[in-house]
Amino acid sequence: MAPPSSSRRRKDQLPRRRPPSAQLQSPVSTRQTRAATKSSASPTKTRRFRPGTRALMEIRKYQKTTDLLISKRPFSRVVREICMQFSKEDLRWQVFALMALQEAAEAFLVLLFSDANLCAIHAKRVTLFPRDIQLARRIRGVDSL
Repeated sequence: MAPPSSSRRRKDQLPRRRPPSAQLQSPVSTRQTRAATKSSASPTKTRRFRPGTRALMEIRKYQKTTDLLISKRPFSRVVREICMQFSKEDLRWQVFALMALQEAAEAFLVLLFSDANLCAIHAKRVTLFPRDIQLARRIRGVDSL
């Protein structure tokens, strides 16, 4: 009767053996090395994701939310700064007017980036280049901005 296939080995192969240094070590020295390894290693390991996984997680997260992506204070400062360039006097803005302007600006940017992404995919790339955004703006007719 033949032995099971898992216990068979080729005639020219030798059985695997541990290196002699591992067999001669005493249990005390093994414990000491384990303790030294534990103390030198960091207590919490950070999770490492494969490339692209984190980006897909962020895409799903931002697609689920309806929150604004740009912070309100910096956006209002930019709006007020641009407003100062067109008018010498200090103009006041209502909060809801700034929020409406920010909603419109973010909607415009999201659609522009999605069109630019289609341009990159058409060029058989996954990386978005400035020339993709320029092409999307030119096709839309927003090149004058």
